Amino acid sequence: MILPIKPVCKKEWVRRDGTSVIFLQYCFNSDERVLVDSGLAIPPEYWNKKNNRISTSLPEDYGKVKELEIDLSEKMRRVEDLINHALSNSNLHPTKFLKQKFHTDFDPKKSATVLNATNTLDVFWHIDDYTKSKLPSVKQCTIDVIGAMKKHLLSFQAYRKQKITFDSFDLAFYEEFLNYLIYEIPHPRRKTVIKGLKLNTIGKTIKHLKSFLKSRMKKKIIPFIDLSDYKVPEEEVDAVYLCWDEISTIYHLDLSERQHLEKYRDLLVLGCLTGFRFSDYSDIKPDELRNGMLYVTQTKTLSTVVVPLRKDAKAILIDKYNMQMPQVSNPNFNENIKEVCKLAGIAEQVKITNKRGNKTIEEVRPKYAWITSHTCRRSFCTNEYLAETPSDLIMAISGHKTEKAFRRYIKADKIQKAHMIKKLWDSRPGL
Repeated sequence: MILPIKPVCKKEWVRRDGTSVIFLQYCFNSDERVLVDSGLAIPPEYWNKKNNRISTSLPEDYGKVKELEIDLSEKMRRVEDLINHALSNSNLHPTKFLKQKFHTDFDPKKSATVLNATNTLDVFWHIDDYTKSKLPSVKQCTIDVIGAMKKHLLSFQAYRKQKITFDSFDLAFYEEFLNYLIYEIPHPRRKTVIKGLKLNTIGKTIKHLKSFLKSRMKKKIIPFIDLSDYKVPEEEVDAVYLCWDEISTIYHLDLSERQHLEKYRDLLVLGCLTGFRFSDYSDIKPDELRNGMLYVTQTKTLSTVVVPLRKDAKAILIDKYNMQMPQVSNPNFNENIKEVCKLAGIAEQVKITNKRGNKTIEEVRPKYAWITSHTCRRSFCTNEYLAETPSDLIMAISGHKTEKAFRRYIKADKIQKAHMIKKLWDSRPGL
């Protein structure tokens, strides 16, 4: 199973200076757990308990959030290394070993098979090394996905009771691992045991596993491995979008009695009007506006897109916030925009289907419950498509590189497409 390790920071632990230590907690079982001091401390009100992260609103007096998060991630990986070493050695008790060795120079990686004096062939050490090499060039969400890939491999290793080495990665391993991800892997931190991941989540795991292995081959750390049969599974997500009338209702929604929701509403509408990803429309900078156009370098692809600023977007971005949009975390945004859409009456029952192996899973919820930060981008692309804006122009704004990737975002139903065809036919001469 996935190692039960998480950072914790509690108000009850506050010290005289107003800060509370961030501890790293490992639960060996339901009765035994251990806390180790990470060496980091912040005021507990800036700790996001929901996703176990430091709040982006932390004052710089306590350190830069990104640097603190990197430091915390590295210490989490050290805890994982120590626990994995202890679990693989029957003579060591994990909690005692962690408490004893966390702040020492003990290096569990040196106990692994070595390639030479400075390099090890331990798969999980190399995943950490690969992650570190990615930190300067990719977003935190990508780092999180790589981390999830590592956890899934560790979970699979414990499940099959056989150590994963670089020699393990053949076709039989891929098929067994894929089957495990579809049917057997347990969801962490769930009261009711749920097994199996969604197909696109599995696809991300396989994609990043392949990228990791290719990077080790490229560096000539390991010999060539044939990954041609490591197919990345994916499915078309039957996700929702907000039509123009719904966006208008949200835009004009009276939130005078719930003013804390205004910033989330405004960011939601701005995202629907620009087609940006959350990381881009939530962090627009003053120098990105030139002559009524937004010149935004996308954080995911590092490519620059140029977007005309609509009148309604200008009212939010410039007139209301003076190019200083409120800083909110993605989890908080996702939680609060559901409340905004619920207040706007966007509550029709929507059925979403996805595949788990050869089974089709159906789930029915009110539409507002399906809304996330990515709904904005999907809504922009779909609404522009229904308004008959040429696809290449939409892609120039959304930043999609291929028609195939762009088409996944179009959520127009069959009736809407039929009306579009009828409109085109009516504009042509008859017989």
